[in-house]
Amino acid sequence: MAPIHAQRRRLSFTSLVALTAVAGAALCAPAAAQSRKSAEAENENQSSTEQRGYGTARLAIVSLGDQRVTLYDTTGAPIMHGPVSSGASPNDTPPGIYSILQKNREHYSNRYDDAAMPFMQRITWTGVALHGGALPGYPASHGCVRLRNNFAGDMFELTKLGMRVIVSRNNMAPTPISHPKLFKHTPYQGNVAVLTKAAHTMPMPTEDGRDTRYEGGPNDPPELAARMAAFQAIAASKRAEAGELERKATEARDNAKKLARQSANSKKAVTTAERNVKRAADSLAYAERVLSKATKPNSINKAEAAKTKAEERLAAAQAKLEAVNAEMAPALEESNRAEEAAKAAETELQEVVAAARDAERKLSPVSVFVSRAAKKLYVRQDMEPVFETDVTIVDEDRQIGTHTFTALDFEPGRHDLRWNVVSIEGRQGNEPLKASGMYRHKLNASVPSIPTDADAAAAALDRIEIPEEARARISELVLPGSSLIVSDEPLHKETGKATEFVVLLSGELQGGIILRPKPKPEVQDDYYVFNWGGFGYYNNQPQRRQAAKQQKKKYNQGPFPWW
Repeated sequence: MAPIHAQRRRLSFTSLVALTAVAGAALCAPAAAQSRKSAEAENENQSSTEQRGYGTARLAIVSLGDQRVTLYDTTGAPIMHGPVSSGASPNDTPPGIYSILQKNREHYSNRYDDAAMPFMQRITWTGVALHGGALPGYPASHGCVRLRNNFAGDMFELTKLGMRVIVSRNNMAPTPISHPKLFKHTPYQGNVAVLTKAAHTMPMPTEDGRDTRYEGGPNDPPELAARMAAFQAIAASKRAEAGELERKATEARDNAKKLARQSANSKKAVTTAERNVKRAADSLAYAERVLSKATKPNSINKAEAAKTKAEERLAAAQAKLEAVNAEMAPALEESNRAEEAAKAAETELQEVVAAARDAERKLSPVSVFVSRAAKKLYVRQDMEPVFETDVTIVDEDRQIGTHTFTALDFEPGRHDLRWNVVSIEGRQGNEPLKASGMYRHKLNASVPSIPTDADAAAAALDRIEIPEEARARISELVLPGSSLIVSDEPLHKETGKATEFVVLLSGELQGGIILRPKPKPEVQDDYYVFNWGGFGYYNNQPQRRQAAKQQKKKYNQGPFPWW
């Protein structure tokens, strides 16, 4: 995650070696990527997916042992692969299951001196990401996965928010699998009617915004398009309604504030009158105590006189309070009514916003996680929790492994989905605890992949018993891109707001997450917001970013300007 600097004052011998390595890396770039660039030159109007003849990217696998990353498509075939530089000890990149949470073409670290992180694809909110950077030939980052800059740019164009990223010790490869317990798509049972054809032209979020929606494919069942259009229409209708309600809610809040200011003097007068009544009551109580203790005639007379005056003051204060209440009551009642109206308008607005968000969420693939440790099944969709339930695991004291099943696409003309599976393992038995930097192959070398054992993954599914009600609900939501994760591990604490499931393998080095320093509050600039155009992430400090670019020139000095 060190900054990258393109400007150099002179070319030293070290720099020439570095340039030679870069040139060699370019020559070893995947043939698929080179063919894509040639096709782009021929026809700039076609997408890279159409040019290269493969489907949407579904899965990325990072091999720590081989320092490689491979991207797979809807056919289960590799799209592209290339070298990486993962986290160096003690900030090792932890093996586990992640997903892309945020994308930003031009990003700067808010932890490490505003370091450049081009084509950043975040996989945890604590700062672990895939991004372009220096590849010295060994693990060297603070926990992120660095890619070659051109490779990072190509990969950025192919991925989508929510896509699964698996970090493994070895270069594991997905294997096709078919099993009766893998979810099948069923028609949605809710009352979903197509409201308007305008839903098909609903504005899409920006490229760096939050969009995990399923984009459709040639093998989709006929009713799926109508269902997706219906949810789009509902979302568009609710957003339009929310826009009008926001205007009304704003007017109600402004009116309540105005009346509250106007009634401030009335409230102050009432408060003052109430305070005077309390003081008069305290004086009377004191006079009564003095009278009860008086024994001499002179003392008794003085105490009775004081009590009489206290009673008169109390009566006057109470009369004043009644008069003030009568005079100020209309203004206070109007202010209270305005405040209640503002609260009601805000509640109605939030209900409509929630309905729009629910409809938008149903346009995205679903993620399911089964934990043997918790004996729970968790469901998320569009990075939000949907529901959870208990599950039964046969022979629950025996390990089940960690397996990620991914729905690739529909079978042509059917509701069945094609699935593949990737299994990863942590440190076994008395195996030594290795740092992630212990890779076995030279940079850019051809790395053989290890096919996942489909029989072992199927055996894991055989041991899981999911309640029928939960299975039915999931089957209504499942789409290509959906995933089922089965693991011995519990849900990691990184799984929170605006995330998919994060599962880390116990017994492995996790310094890239647990040792990360706290972010600096003044540069915590990316945060999640909602506006009437949709959901997204907003950069709060563009001025600081511009100033940071100007300051980067000072880092181009010295013997190691690339670091």
